[in-house]
Amino acid sequence: CILSFCGHILPLSGCFFVVVFHLYQAVFCLLIVFCLFVVVFCFFQHFILSSYRRFQLMRFAVEQINNSTNLLPNVSLGYDIFDHCSDTQSFPGILKLISVNNGIQPWGENPKNLSKMIAVVGPFTSTDTFTVTPLLMMNFFPVVSYGAASSAFSKKAKFPSFLRTVHSNKKPIEVIVNIVLYFKWRWVAFLNNDNDYGNDGLELFIKRIVDTEICMAYNKGLNDKTNYSQMFHQIEAQKIQVIIVFTTKLTAEALIKSAMQLNITDKVWIALDTWSLNKKLPKMKEIKNIGTVLGVSQPVVPIPGFNDFIYSSKSQPHCENTEQSMLCSQVCNCSGLSPEDVVSIDPTFSFPVYSAVYAVAHALHKVLQCGVAKCNGNITVYPHMVLAELKKSNFTLLNRSIQFDENGDPTSGMYDIVFWNQSGKAQEIGFYHFHPSINFFINSSQIQWYTNGTVPISVCSPECPTGYVRKQDGIHKCCFSCIICPNRTYINSTEDPYSCISCKDTEWSAEGSTSCNQRLVEFIPFTDSGAILIMLGAGALVGLTLAVSVLFAVNYNTPVVRSAGGPMCFLILGCLSLCSISVFFYFGQPSVSSCVLRFLPFFLFYTVCLACFVVRSFQIVCIFKIAAKFPKLHSWWMKYHGQWLVITAAFTTQALILVIGYSSGPPKPYNETVWYPREIILSCDIDLIATSGSVILLSSLCSLCFIFSYMGKDLPKNYNEAKSITFCLLLLILTWIIFATEYMLYRGKYIHTINALAVLSSLYSFLLWYFFPKCYIIIFQPHKNTQQYFQDLIQNYTKTISQ
Repeated sequence: CILSFCGHILPLSGCFFVVVFHLYQAVFCLLIVFCLFVVVFCFFQHFILSSYRRFQLMRFAVEQINNSTNLLPNVSLGYDIFDHCSDTQSFPGILKLISVNNGIQPWGENPKNLSKMIAVVGPFTSTDTFTVTPLLMMNFFPVVSYGAASSAFSKKAKFPSFLRTVHSNKKPIEVIVNIVLYFKWRWVAFLNNDNDYGNDGLELFIKRIVDTEICMAYNKGLNDKTNYSQMFHQIEAQKIQVIIVFTTKLTAEALIKSAMQLNITDKVWIALDTWSLNKKLPKMKEIKNIGTVLGVSQPVVPIPGFNDFIYSSKSQPHCENTEQSMLCSQVCNCSGLSPEDVVSIDPTFSFPVYSAVYAVAHALHKVLQCGVAKCNGNITVYPHMVLAELKKSNFTLLNRSIQFDENGDPTSGMYDIVFWNQSGKAQEIGFYHFHPSINFFINSSQIQWYTNGTVPISVCSPECPTGYVRKQDGIHKCCFSCIICPNRTYINSTEDPYSCISCKDTEWSAEGSTSCNQRLVEFIPFTDSGAILIMLGAGALVGLTLAVSVLFAVNYNTPVVRSAGGPMCFLILGCLSLCSISVFFYFGQPSVSSCVLRFLPFFLFYTVCLACFVVRSFQIVCIFKIAAKFPKLHSWWMKYHGQWLVITAAFTTQALILVIGYSSGPPKPYNETVWYPREIILSCDIDLIATSGSVILLSSLCSLCFIFSYMGKDLPKNYNEAKSITFCLLLLILTWIIFATEYMLYRGKYIHTINALAVLSSLYSFLLWYFFPKCYIIIFQPHKNTQQYFQDLIQNYTKTISQ
């Protein structure tokens, strides 16, 4: 088997190899792995030593397999190698691989002549793979890449026969993002190759940081025409301290050298596995000035016997003439390199190349039904047969499991996290395991930061103080101003640092809080001293009304009782007692029933009281002022008992209003949470619309009563009923004005005590200032409680009016 176009002028930049195997008993020769294609264009490219090392590693793997008695016994593998150094000039070589006698047989027809190629290992880069793979997908030629990491190759609908021994770009991006998150860097630059490989990494990075606090402050696709001075000026202008370099080795070397020449200092550089184990850059003197270099690398797996193979290969003589150097065989040392040059170069992709060759060999071993000593030479091998066995690969190589998932990606593996130390070596400081479970570790104490021990900071805006929320400035979420969270809100920075979260109604928080506190539930218990005094006052009211009722009953036929209203007095006293029931429901924890009973008895029975006083004050005015002028009105009033009609109408109207109002919107328990942030005041919610009718009726009765009683203010001096009613009404109005003012200024738990006190005061105003003076006359001035005394007062008043 002949190695074509091998020499020091070849770039070997994207090698893929085609290997042949021979059954000694068979008459055919099939090509498999690793092709390198070169045309005149390739002579002008730079020689890449790391690609040359991978090529030699492929040769070593093939020879090792050919010398094995366990794997493919009695079968010898061969190979053709093509240098994929140009996307536009590679097609003739690719078509030559899949053709037979310069012709390509349509897919689906019965094959007459078979191509010698049954599998391909390579190419190395994603862009090269995108170029050739669509052609190789025809007839399902297995393609096992050792370097193409673009995530697009995981889509089996487009690349059904593609497999790889390196992880997709998703894996190193995942490791890089975890490193950035670990050190709490939020403001980063992402530099990538301006090609399929780099753009894929950029797209994956953008998707991965969506739900994180990382912001990509700057991005640049690098190529041969990149203006590094302008690029670094923009990075410095945005105060970016962390630079992720997702590029190939050559691009990374050009970037770092430019940074050193432009005196770019104090940065954190995160290297991809393509250049994190670079042997040349860490040993340069100026590398210390650019900052700290961290990297993600594939674990270096030593290949036993490979170094000896290189030394033995390099002992061969050089090519004797130019023509031989153009077409030299593998037994000829064409490169002019020393063994030390090849052995010491970056070994990053050594194991992927080695395992790719072995994966094809194991698949072929199963297709040929190989046993202990030989394989079945009567089997015609088709590429799709090798592909089927490749997908089922499950073997151990150098203590590492080789398997592929449904996307053709390796199922197991890990990445090392390295640091370029002061001695110019890539020191391992952590790892990231993918299988069987994710395990991430960094020993940050081993990192020698350019900041002399402290982790560098890379943020657009400094972290907000505790209790402050971020307000985004501009398009980047990492750039923000800090605003303190107001009362009744808190911030949970781990969940959402950009919004203040409202506390529940049962919770409170001070300004700038990070959590909420339970509110103190407040209401007036029955055991409260103020509640006890008011309830005792209500009980005393009932007792006093009962005593007054007894006193009036005993003196029922006396002038004082009759002038006070006679039987109407007992109705008033009874309603006052019934109104006092409301007082007891202002205390204790509110319920639907207690809220209803807090207002219903007072509204209903106080309406009767006011109606009675309206009637009584009207009668007083009627007797002294209206009866003489309107005798018919007086006679009609007396004939039809107008007073009872008015009282009944007022009671019925109020009852209907209450029934209708409470049916549509009854009072119900309500938690007052607005006035006092740290407390919940248990109270009763009143529907203003539902209760407005009752309040209007009470206000109307009170106004009429006041008007009629005020009209009788000039009655006889010792005849003070109208004056008493006027005074009672003034006290009533003053009481509720005071309560309304207090209610507007204060909504604490004691507002219920004040409300109950206002109700009790309204009841006592009539009892004390209307009934007690009459009781005093009955008990202590009986001479004024005579018929003659009242007639004299009336006659004297009549004479005064007539004069």
